[in-house]
Amino acid sequence: MNTQPSILVIDDEPDNFDVVETLLNNENYELHYASSGQQALNRLNSLQPDLILLDVMMPGLDGMEVCQRIKADPQWQIVPIIMVTALTAKEDLARCLATGADDFISKPINGVELRARVNSMLRIKQQYDSLQVLLQLREDMANMIVHDLRNSLTSIVLAAEILRFYDLSPEQQRGKADQILFAGQQLQSLINSLLIMAKLESGKMLLNYTEVDLYLLCMSALADFEAIATQKNLLLIGELPEPGGIVKVDATIFRRVLDNLLSNAIKFSPSNSQVTLRGEYLAAGGAKVQVADAGPGIPEDVRKIIFDKYEVASRIPNVSQIGLGLAFCKMAVEAHSGTITIEDNYPTGSIFTVFTQK
Repeated sequence: MNTQPSILVIDDEPDNFDVVETLLNNENYELHYASSGQQALNRLNSLQPDLILLDVMMPGLDGMEVCQRIKADPQWQIVPIIMVTALTAKEDLARCLATGADDFISKPINGVELRARVNSMLRIKQQYDSLQVLLQLREDMANMIVHDLRNSLTSIVLAAEILRFYDLSPEQQRGKADQILFAGQQLQSLINSLLIMAKLESGKMLLNYTEVDLYLLCMSALADFEAIATQKNLLLIGELPEPGGIVKVDATIFRRVLDNLLSNAIKFSPSNSQVTLRGEYLAAGGAKVQVADAGPGIPEDVRKIIFDKYEVASRIPNVSQIGLGLAFCKMAVEAHSGTITIEDNYPTGSIFTVFTQK
């Protein structure tokens, strides 16, 4: 994939393109040339320029009319246009800007000025492109959150309707009550994660460090997921240190990290497999916690984005998305000055490893 910024030079004089090419020779730009305004308009879709250097005085369509046409198209409005002109009157320069041009440079072109103006316009374009990517990712995340909320609410409504309208045995009633409770807990967890992430990201949350027994913290998490694992015929295993050891963390937030990792592991593990929660104290201080599953595993390319806040890992076979949980885990662990990583769990599955500082 070519990451060089693409610049389209529109000028009826090929010699002027040669001048621009010489002045920008060491700037790592991909330069294209159009000898007329109409040719440039015809080639915009194929060239996809990041910046346009547009001569004002050209036969046929002059630079001002070309600029107006480009800026009138919503697809190209955000591409910066620098007008290259021999005009010096303030009225003429004002007309250039009135057509939609973003900047102008006077002839004869000065190399230092050209490079500075090109760098400035490209920087603005890159900022805009980054913002558009972020907005799209936010939209994807919003859609994902709505999808998760709807799934949990649908589960609650269906189970409640069955309890209301059907004559169920006591065991069946307990099963539907458990379904409602689990869906409600999922909703609560999602909402709490969103609120905590917002506070962590804004720097408004101060961690409440306390001395926590890692064994008790992990056993509590395993106990809360035991019923869910049983429903999927999964075996939950704890490989933990002896009670009595201490790690300093924000117990509420760190427990939510464990909950998210266990929830994902259970979600992606097939029936009749196992999920393992491991914990150990480190000699240098702090602790190491791992959650291992027997799911489909995470492809190498997905691992690079799986902890990103607005990424949706739809490339995992038979899984629509990973969810907000892993993004929360990364933010929460890093707030503790720790790290979180992922590796293969042979022969199948993944291992998420969290290191905390002492």
